[in-house]
Amino acid sequence: MKTREIRIRDPFVLVDGGRYCLYSNRLFSPNGGGNGFDAYTGTDLENWDGPFRVFDPPEGFWADGDFWAPEVHLYKGMYYLFATLKAGNVCRGTQILRSGSPLGPFLPWSDGPVTPRGWECLDGTLYIDKNAKPHMVFCHEWLQVMDGEICSVPLSDDLKTSVGEPKLLFTASSAPFTKPVREGCYVTDGPFFHRTEKGGLLMIWSGNSKNGYMTAVARSCNGEINGNFTHCEPPLFDGDGGHGMIFRDLGGDLRLTLHAPGESGFERAYFFDLIEEDDIIKITEKPIKEEKPC
Repeated sequence: MKTREIRIRDPFVLVDGGRYCLYSNRLFSPNGGGNGFDAYTGTDLENWDGPFRVFDPPEGFWADGDFWAPEVHLYKGMYYLFATLKAGNVCRGTQILRSGSPLGPFLPWSDGPVTPRGWECLDGTLYIDKNAKPHMVFCHEWLQVMDGEICSVPLSDDLKTSVGEPKLLFTASSAPFTKPVREGCYVTDGPFFHRTEKGGLLMIWSGNSKNGYMTAVARSCNGEINGNFTHCEPPLFDGDGGHGMIFRDLGGDLRLTLHAPGESGFERAYFFDLIEEDDIIKITEKPIKEEKPC
Protein backbone atom coordinates (compact mmCIF):
# COMPACT_ATOMS: atom_id res chain seq x y z
CA MET A 1 0.00 0.00 0.00
CA LYS A 2 1.04 3.59 -0.62
CA THR A 3 1.02 6.14 2.20
CA ARG A 4 -1.86 8.02 0.57
CA GLU A 5 -3.91 4.80 0.49
CA ILE A 6 -3.77 4.32 4.26
CA ARG A 7 -6.42 6.19 6.20
CA ILE A 8 -4.96 6.79 9.63
CA ARG A 9 -5.23 9.05 12.66
CA ASP A 10 -2.48 9.57 15.24
CA PRO A 11 0.33 7.94 13.20
CA PHE A 12 3.28 6.57 15.16
CA VAL A 13 6.55 5.31 13.64
CA LEU A 14 9.03 2.98 15.33
CA VAL A 15 12.36 2.54 13.53
CA ASP A 16 13.45 -1.03 14.21
CA GLY A 17 15.70 -3.55 12.47
CA GLY A 18 16.29 -1.44 9.37
CA ARG A 19 12.60 -0.82 8.74
CA TYR A 20 9.75 1.44 9.77
CA CYS A 21 6.76 0.16 11.72
CA LEU A 22 3.73 2.44 11.34
CA TYR A 23 1.03 1.81 13.96
CA SER A 24 -2.67 2.55 13.66
CA ASN A 25 -5.99 1.66 15.17
CA ARG A 26 -8.24 -0.69 13.25
CA LEU A 27 -11.12 1.70 12.66
CA PHE A 28 -10.28 2.17 8.98
CA SER A 29 -8.21 -0.99 8.45
CA PRO A 30 -8.45 -3.40 5.49
CA ASN A 31 -8.46 -6.01 8.26
CA GLY A 32 -12.13 -5.23 8.69
CA GLY A 33 -12.31 -2.52 11.32
CA GLY A 34 -13.31 -3.17 14.90
CA ASN A 35 -11.28 -3.07 18.08
CA GLY A 36 -7.55 -3.67 18.06
CA PHE A 37 -4.36 -2.30 16.54
CA ASP A 38 -2.45 -2.87 13.30
CA ALA A 39 0.99 -2.09 11.94
CA TYR A 40 2.45 -1.50 8.49
CA THR A 41 6.12 -2.04 7.66
CA GLY A 42 8.33 -0.41 5.03
CA THR A 43 11.73 1.07 4.27
CA ASP A 44 10.97 4.34 2.46
CA LEU A 45 7.94 5.97 4.18
CA GLU A 46 5.96 5.57 0.95
CA ASN A 47 5.48 1.86 0.26
CA TRP A 48 4.08 -0.37 3.01
CA ASP A 49 3.41 -4.04 3.66
CA GLY A 50 0.46 -5.02 5.82
CA PRO A 51 -1.54 -4.27 7.75
CA PHE A 52 -0.42 -6.82 10.36
CA ARG A 53 -2.61 -7.45 13.40
CA VAL A 54 -0.49 -6.57 16.44
CA PHE A 55 -3.17 -6.55 19.15
CA ASP A 56 -6.53 -8.27 19.36
CA PRO A 57 -8.33 -7.82 22.68
CA PRO A 58 -8.52 -11.16 24.52
CA GLU A 59 -11.83 -12.62 25.62
CA GLY A 60 -13.19 -10.68 28.57
CA PHE A 61 -10.97 -7.65 27.93
CA TRP A 62 -12.26 -4.68 29.92
CA ALA A 63 -12.33 -2.09 27.10
CA ASP A 64 -15.00 -2.08 24.43
CA GLY A 65 -14.47 1.28 22.75
CA ASP A 66 -12.14 3.94 21.33
CA PHE A 67 -8.90 1.91 20.80
CA TRP A 68 -7.04 5.10 19.91
CA ALA A 69 -3.49 6.42 19.52
CA PRO A 70 -1.25 3.32 19.67
CA GLU A 71 2.43 4.05 20.11
CA VAL A 72 5.23 1.51 20.62
CA HIS A 73 8.47 2.02 22.56
CA LEU A 74 11.47 -0.28 22.91
CA TYR A 75 12.38 -0.37 26.61
CA LYS A 76 14.82 -2.75 28.30
CA GLY A 77 14.67 -5.22 25.43
CA MET A 78 10.86 -5.43 25.16
CA TYR A 79 8.26 -3.53 23.15
CA TYR A 80 5.56 -1.62 25.00
CA LEU A 81 2.37 -0.40 23.33
CA PHE A 82 0.62 2.57 24.96
CA ALA A 83 -3.06 2.65 23.97
CA THR A 84 -6.07 4.84 24.73
CA LEU A 85 -9.07 2.69 25.65
CA LYS A 86 -12.52 3.05 27.16
CA ALA A 87 -15.52 1.09 28.41
CA GLY A 88 -19.03 2.30 29.06
CA ASN A 89 -18.62 2.40 32.83
CA VAL A 90 -14.86 3.11 32.95
CA CYS A 91 -13.11 6.42 32.30
CA ARG A 92 -11.06 6.67 29.14
CA GLY A 93 -7.38 6.04 29.89
CA THR A 94 -4.04 4.69 28.66
CA GLN A 95 -3.14 1.06 29.24
CA ILE A 96 0.27 -0.49 28.56
CA LEU A 97 0.64 -3.70 26.52
CA ARG A 98 3.85 -5.69 25.98
CA SER A 99 5.46 -7.96 23.38
CA GLY A 100 8.86 -9.38 22.47
CA SER A 101 8.33 -8.23 18.88
CA PRO A 102 7.37 -4.86 17.36
CA LEU A 103 4.67 -6.73 15.39
CA GLY A 104 3.25 -8.42 18.46
CA PRO A 105 1.20 -10.12 19.48
CA PHE A 106 0.91 -7.55 22.28
CA LEU A 107 -0.66 -8.68 25.54
CA PRO A 108 -2.01 -6.61 28.45
CA TRP A 109 0.83 -5.63 30.79
CA SER A 110 -0.58 -3.02 33.16
CA ASP A 111 -3.75 -3.79 35.10
CA GLY A 112 -6.07 -1.60 33.08
CA PRO A 113 -5.33 2.11 32.61
CA VAL A 114 -2.22 3.58 34.22
CA THR A 115 -3.76 7.06 34.06
CA PRO A 116 -5.83 8.13 37.11
CA ARG A 117 -8.96 5.97 37.27
CA GLY A 118 -11.36 8.83 37.99
CA TRP A 119 -10.03 11.03 35.19
CA GLU A 120 -10.99 11.04 31.51
CA CYS A 121 -7.55 10.75 29.88
CA LEU A 122 -5.99 9.95 26.54
CA ASP A 123 -2.79 9.85 24.49
CA GLY A 124 -0.33 8.56 27.07
CA THR A 125 3.31 8.59 25.93
CA LEU A 126 6.51 7.26 27.48
CA TYR A 127 9.22 9.64 28.69
CA ILE A 128 12.53 8.50 30.21
CA ASP A 129 14.24 11.20 32.29
CA LYS A 130 17.96 11.87 32.63
CA ASN A 131 18.11 9.49 35.60
CA ALA A 132 16.63 6.67 33.46
CA LYS A 133 13.33 6.83 35.35
CA PRO A 134 10.18 6.25 33.27
CA HIS A 135 7.16 8.55 33.24
CA MET A 136 3.86 8.63 31.40
CA VAL A 137 2.78 11.98 30.01
CA PHE A 138 -0.87 12.20 29.01
CA CYS A 139 -3.83 14.50 28.39
CA HIS A 140 -6.49 15.11 31.04
CA GLU A 141 -9.37 15.57 28.68
CA TRP A 142 -11.15 18.85 28.08
CA LEU A 143 -14.50 17.05 28.18
CA GLN A 144 -13.96 16.69 31.93
CA VAL A 145 -11.89 19.78 32.85
CA MET A 146 -12.84 22.21 30.03
CA ASP A 147 -9.32 23.61 29.77
CA GLY A 148 -7.47 20.52 28.56
CA GLU A 149 -4.37 19.60 30.57
CA ILE A 150 -1.09 17.83 29.89
CA CYS A 151 0.08 15.94 32.96
CA SER A 152 2.83 13.52 33.96
CA VAL A 153 2.95 10.60 36.36
CA PRO A 154 5.99 8.49 37.36
CA LEU A 155 5.93 4.82 36.39
CA SER A 156 7.43 1.76 38.02
CA ASP A 157 10.66 0.57 36.42
CA ASP A 158 8.79 -2.36 34.84
CA LEU A 159 6.10 -0.02 33.39
CA LYS A 160 3.33 -1.96 35.12
CA THR A 161 1.88 0.80 37.26
CA SER A 162 2.09 4.43 38.31
CA VAL A 163 4.11 5.13 41.45
CA GLY A 164 3.20 8.70 42.31
CA GLU A 165 0.67 11.45 41.97
CA PRO A 166 0.00 13.14 38.61
CA LYS A 167 1.51 16.57 38.07
CA LEU A 168 0.11 19.28 35.81
CA LEU A 169 2.63 20.44 33.18
CA PHE A 170 0.42 23.02 31.44
CA THR A 171 -3.07 23.72 30.16
CA ALA A 172 -4.14 24.30 26.57
CA SER A 173 -5.13 27.92 27.17
CA SER A 174 -1.63 28.75 28.46
CA ALA A 175 -0.45 28.81 24.82
CA PRO A 176 -1.16 32.28 23.38
CA PHE A 177 -2.28 30.93 19.99
CA THR A 178 -4.89 28.40 21.16
CA LYS A 179 -8.56 28.97 20.45
CA PRO A 180 -11.53 27.30 22.17
CA VAL A 181 -13.46 24.54 20.41
CA ARG A 182 -16.48 25.98 22.12
CA GLU A 183 -16.88 28.66 24.77
CA GLY A 184 -14.39 28.06 27.58
CA CYS A 185 -13.23 24.68 26.22
CA TYR A 186 -9.65 24.12 25.01
CA VAL A 187 -8.19 20.87 23.64
CA THR A 188 -4.91 19.14 24.45
CA ASP A 189 -3.93 16.17 22.33
CA GLY A 190 -0.99 13.90 21.45
CA PRO A 191 2.04 14.88 23.59
CA PHE A 192 5.43 13.58 22.45
CA PHE A 193 8.97 14.48 23.56
CA HIS A 194 12.14 15.29 21.65
CA ARG A 195 15.60 15.78 23.16
CA THR A 196 17.65 18.23 21.08
CA GLU A 197 21.32 17.77 20.27
CA LYS A 198 22.10 20.55 22.76
CA GLY A 199 20.19 18.76 25.51
CA GLY A 200 16.99 20.78 25.46
CA LEU A 201 13.66 19.09 26.07
CA LEU A 202 10.82 19.87 23.68
CA MET A 203 7.27 18.56 23.74
CA ILE A 204 5.06 18.63 20.67
CA TRP A 205 1.33 18.59 21.33
CA SER A 206 -1.85 19.41 19.44
CA GLY A 207 -4.87 21.61 19.98
CA ASN A 208 -6.89 24.22 18.15
CA SER A 209 -5.81 27.55 16.69
CA LYS A 210 -7.56 30.10 14.47
CA ASN A 211 -6.73 27.82 11.53
CA GLY A 212 -8.13 24.66 13.11
CA TYR A 213 -6.16 21.64 14.26
CA MET A 214 -2.49 22.47 14.90
CA THR A 215 0.76 21.07 16.29
CA ALA A 216 2.68 23.20 18.79
CA VAL A 217 6.02 23.03 20.60
CA ALA A 218 6.55 23.61 24.32
CA ARG A 219 10.05 23.88 25.80
CA SER A 220 11.13 22.97 29.34
CA CYS A 221 13.17 25.63 31.12
CA ASN A 222 15.52 23.06 32.71
CA GLY A 223 15.55 20.21 30.19
CA GLU A 224 13.28 17.98 32.29
CA ILE A 225 9.57 17.45 32.74
CA ASN A 226 9.66 19.07 36.19
CA GLY A 227 10.62 22.38 34.57
CA ASN A 228 8.29 25.15 33.50
CA PHE A 229 7.11 24.82 29.90
CA THR A 230 6.91 27.82 27.61
CA HIS A 231 5.23 27.77 24.22
CA CYS A 232 7.22 28.50 21.07
CA GLU A 233 5.57 30.83 18.58
CA PRO A 234 4.29 30.26 15.99
CA PRO A 235 3.00 26.66 16.13
CA LEU A 236 5.16 24.05 14.43
CA PHE A 237 2.34 23.20 12.03
CA ASP A 238 -0.78 25.32 11.72
CA GLY A 239 -2.36 23.85 8.60
CA ASP A 240 -5.10 21.61 10.04
CA GLY A 241 -2.92 18.67 11.08
CA GLY A 242 -1.85 17.20 14.36
CA HIS A 243 -1.22 14.40 16.85
CA GLY A 244 2.34 14.01 15.66
CA MET A 245 5.58 12.37 16.74
CA ILE A 246 9.27 12.79 15.90
CA PHE A 247 11.77 10.15 14.82
CA ARG A 248 15.12 9.71 13.08
CA ASP A 249 14.71 8.08 9.68
CA LEU A 250 16.93 5.28 8.38
CA GLY A 251 19.35 7.89 7.04
CA GLY A 252 19.59 9.61 10.43
CA ASP A 253 17.55 12.67 9.46
CA LEU A 254 14.98 14.16 11.80
CA ARG A 255 11.35 13.63 10.75
CA LEU A 256 7.89 14.60 11.93
CA THR A 257 4.76 12.63 11.14
CA LEU A 258 1.20 13.78 11.83
CA HIS A 259 -2.25 13.23 10.39
CA ALA A 260 -4.09 15.73 8.25
CA PRO A 261 -6.65 17.04 7.86
CA GLY A 262 -8.27 17.08 11.28
CA GLU A 263 -11.62 16.34 9.68
CA SER A 264 -12.63 12.71 10.08
CA GLY A 265 -12.98 10.82 6.83
CA PHE A 266 -9.98 12.17 4.93
CA GLU A 267 -7.04 11.85 7.34
CA ARG A 268 -3.70 10.49 6.14
CA ALA A 269 -0.15 10.34 7.53
CA TYR A 270 2.24 13.02 6.30
CA PHE A 271 6.00 13.16 6.78
CA PHE A 272 8.06 16.33 7.15
CA ASP A 273 11.76 17.10 7.31
CA LEU A 274 12.76 18.84 10.53
CA ILE A 275 15.82 20.86 11.47
CA GLU A 276 17.09 21.99 14.85
CA GLU A 277 17.90 25.68 14.98
CA ASP A 278 18.76 27.57 18.20
CA ASP A 279 17.66 24.49 20.16
CA ILE A 280 14.19 24.63 18.55
CA ILE A 281 12.73 22.44 15.81
CA LYS A 282 11.38 23.77 12.53
CA ILE A 283 9.73 22.20 9.49
CA THR A 284 11.78 22.70 6.34
CA GLU A 285 8.91 22.02 3.97
CA LYS A 286 5.14 21.72 4.05
CA PRO A 287 4.12 19.12 1.46
CA ILE A 288 0.42 18.88 2.29
CA LYS A 289 -1.69 19.73 -0.73
CA GLU A 290 -5.07 21.37 -0.65
CA GLU A 291 -6.97 18.56 -2.35
CA LYS A 292 -8.39 15.84 -0.14
CA PRO A 293 -7.45 12.20 -0.78
CA CYS A 294 -10.13 9.86 -2.03
